Amino acid sequence: MSVTHTTDDAPVVTRVVMTLGDDVSTDAIYPGRFMATVLPNETPQYAFADHPEFRALLKEGTMPAGSALVAGSNFGCGSSREQAASTLRGHNLVVVARGFARIFLQNAVNLGLQIVDCPGIAASAGDVLEISAGAVFNRTTGQRFAVRALPPARQAIMKAGGLIAYTRGRLLTRQP
Repeated sequence: MSVTHTTDDAPVVTRVVMTLGDDVSTDAIYPGRFMATVLPNETPQYAFADHPEFRALLKEGTMPAGSALVAGSNFGCGSSREQAASTLRGHNLVVVARGFARIFLQNAVNLGLQIVDCPGIAASAGDVLEISAGAVFNRTTGQRFAVRALPPARQAIMKAGGLIAYTRGRLLTRQP
């Protein structure tokens, strides 16, 4: 599943698996005590290590790819550790938040984590969201929330799957 912000993409339907408040730090997402493990294929096992209920969901492996995590403003504040974004990408989660911390946002784009900047979002675990280029529609509550679109360059990087994939694609299609 890919959530992008271009107008030619069909809406994506997803289910909210967890909601969080404001100021969720990178230490909550990927605790510093696990920093010895930084490989993207290993970091997902430590996602939200201090949230037992959510950890249980992740370990069960029953969440469909593209499930949504909904948060308040300043998601990913704190340190600049990119593992916070890679651990979420490793679970194929979509993060819909009222706002993102600057460094987390850039790490998410660089790593191809699907994020949706939705300043007015209101949702609960279990709600079904329909995400399109300009809005998030909460099918459960009937509410619609505007999306703050990312700049076209960031959209292209995310759509490619991250900065490495984007750069590789650009280099391979370069004309002599």
